[in-house]
Amino acid sequence: MNSAPSTTHEAWLQDGFFVARALFSPEECTRYGAHFEALNQHLLAENGQWTMDGIDPASNDPLAKYPRMVQPHRFDAVSLDFLLDPRIRDEFRAALGEEPYCAQTMLYFKPPGARGQALHQDNMYLRVAPGACMAAWLALDRCDTENGCLQVVPGSHHLPLLCNIEADLDRSFTGVTVPIPEGLVVVDVILEPGDVLFFHGNLIHGSERNTTSDRFRRSLIGHYATGDAQRIAQFYHPLLRFDGSVVDVEIAEGGGPCGILEDGNIRMVDHVADTASAPH
Repeated sequence: MNSAPSTTHEAWLQDGFFVARALFSPEECTRYGAHFEALNQHLLAENGQWTMDGIDPASNDPLAKYPRMVQPHRFDAVSLDFLLDPRIRDEFRAALGEEPYCAQTMLYFKPPGARGQALHQDNMYLRVAPGACMAAWLALDRCDTENGCLQVVPGSHHLPLLCNIEADLDRSFTGVTVPIPEGLVVVDVILEPGDVLFFHGNLIHGSERNTTSDRFRRSLIGHYATGDAQRIAQFYHPLLRFDGSVVDVEIAEGGGPCGILEDGNIRMVDHVADTASAPH
């Protein structure tokens, strides 16, 4: 990685991400963890399945017992408050010079033994245009190499969207990944509860397996779109402003261009993305 940028805005431009340390308090993280555990148990008891992946309590896969919560802000006030939190708004304002729109919430439990998620770029799925999507990734637990912290490829946000290739399903719960161009490196981002990782939608990122026997790696995530966005994939409608009002934007149909690495160069081709059920 290059020498550390001196400001949030410079870090965003140079590396495509930055960390806001202790943006949320440990007490808030504890409350979030308890809330989403209770919410998950309630919803599973009520209908047995509520995430896009569903669950199988009898499975040997830890992720089948703790599925991802997707878009809980559409029915849960705590999730909506997180998505619209003014601290997140202010960090984006400092980095971007503008206020983004709010698109998505997710809660990852990542229990002990769970696989990670192969390297990918979020805007392959959200399809924000013009501009891009962004993420605010709140650590509810300590996130380190052992329990599968998030990994990023600094500077990869300058790349176009890269075409998916096959991923290793022994390491990843998703079956696709993206190649890493020569000269770029994957780095671990170590976070304490309350730290928030902000990153660009073209930034290549992912995670490895949680190799611990007793530690979760829970994270609460908001996805956002730049304030000049005119289109986003249908799954992320409606977009919201930070005051909770709805933004009128178009549905991004199908996919778009993506790049194939060939002898160190990137050749652009047309690609159709699965935006309806994108796992990221």
